[in-house]
Formats: sequence, structure tokens, C-alpha cells
Amino acid sequence: MAHFAYDDEETCLEEVRYLLTLLPSNNRENPPVVASKDPADRRCEALVDLVPVDGNRPYDMRAVIEELVDDGEFLEVHERWAGNIICALARLDGQVVGVVANQPQSLAGVLDISASEKAARFVQMCDAFNIPIVTLLDVPGFLPGVDQEHGGIIRHGAKLLYAYCNATVPRISLVLRKAYGGAYIVMDSQSIGADVTLAWPTNEIAVMGAEGAANVIFRRQIAAAEDPEAMRARMVKEYRTELMHPYYAAERGLVDDVIEPAETREVLIGALAMLRNKHADLPARKHGNPPQ
Repeated sequence: MAHFAYDDEETCLEEVRYLLTLLPSNNRENPPVVASKDPADRRCEALVDLVPVDGNRPYDMRAVIEELVDDGEFLEVHERWAGNIICALARLDGQVVGVVANQPQSLAGVLDISASEKAARFVQMCDAFNIPIVTLLDVPGFLPGVDQEHGGIIRHGAKLLYAYCNATVPRISLVLRKAYGGAYIVMDSQSIGADVTLAWPTNEIAVMGAEGAANVIFRRQIAAAEDPEAMRARMVKEYRTELMHPYYAAERGLVDDVIEPAETREVLIGALAMLRNKHADLPARKHGNPPQ
């Protein structure tokens, strides 16, 4: 039940004061905006080294968030629960934003039941208090396994899908590296209504990774080949070259733009400024009917 936990009362009170600076007084106001000394056009050259090109290598998404937000400051919510996803409040050019990001250091950043519930609750909170949402994707899919299936992973994943679809605040998503399968869809993809969708040149938006896809699509050719391993390597290379190159997503309208990592902060701030007066009306009803 606890969103935050601290070792002593002094730290707790200090962090509560900081939290209150990030929230509006009520749901009819916007979050407080402060003047930022961190330049809006600051280049983030360190991001190139922080995120490995190899999709199988882990890294700390917190370091990416720290590089992007004002003065490297953010307040993580439910930090000790569902570590494979990060939910945090921060500022971009003085404006409060909610950041939802996969954490490749934990379970490779997959979505499981707990991560889906954690992110869905956070998205709903941001929407309730007029806080724009920035989603950073590096997700290999939903966590497989009997326990997840018996626990209703699809039903819980649908909670995150519902939360994003129901949100009327500005929504910006950015694919850092890989975005596979249904997990990509529910993480605020363009198909569920994200206002601005971006990707780095290292993006891989696909149903699955090149290795898995090649094994399924070219199964017969690989089995019939004199050297199956060589044929598999060739098919994987062809699949990656033709269907997973940097601008594949943009060519098919899956993202609005492919941007350089160093320009990410400036582009995000520009997108937030463009969406500042966004207004969306939900259908007239007493309440929604979310998955349980």
C-alpha cells in the first residue's frame, strides 16, 4: 500500500514537501510550473553511451531519466515494488511530467502482472491531476510462464492499456531500443492514442526479436538447408536488415519521428509545449468499465 518509504522522519518530511511541489492543489488545477535553470535545448550526449546498441545488454533506465529531466531530479513512486518498470514525477523545462519507463536492469524490462498494475495506477494518477505522461520504451514483451498465465497477465496488462486509452492529458512516447509484441502496444503506442510518438535510431518495433521471428517465418528453409545454422544466421540478418532498420517504424507510420538521442530533451520539451493546451472530452457516462 505504501508509495514511499524512508529510514527517518526528517527525510520523510523533506520528501513529502518535495512531492507537494509537484502536485496541484486539486484536480481542477495544473501542476505548479517553476522557472528552470537547466537549458531546454541542453544536449544529452551521455545518452549514446548510457544505452547499449546491443538489445541484450542491460542498463539503468534511471540514469537515462536523470540525464533528461531538469537538474537530474525525479521522485520515484513505488520504487521497491515491480522494479522492472519505473514510475516517477519530474520536471521538463519547469513543467511537471509523469515518467513511465521500462527498467532493463530488472527482468530485462518485461511487463508482468505487478509492473502492469503499478504503471496503470500511476498513469491514472497523472491523468487525474493534469500531469502530462512521458513513456520511455525498451520492452521485450510480456513475461511468459505458467504463474503469469494463471494470474491473468493479459487481464492485468489490459489495465495498463485501459489507463492509457482513458487518459486525456498530453501523452508522449519514445522507443529507446526494442518494443516487441503486445507489450509495445499497451505502453502508449500510436495505435492507442499517444499524441506524439518518437524513436531513437536504435529502435526495433516488431512482433518479436529477429532471432525468434526468423526461426518461425523461415523454419522450412532452415530445416531444409545443408547448414541450418548458417541459413538461420543469414535469415536473421535479412530479417533485421529489411524489417528492423532504424526508419522502418517511421516509414510505416508507427512513429512520428526518429530523433538523435542527444536531442531527446529538447524534442520532449518542444512536444510538451505544443500539447500544453490539449483538450479532450470523454464520452458522457458515470464512469468507465476497466478490466478487473
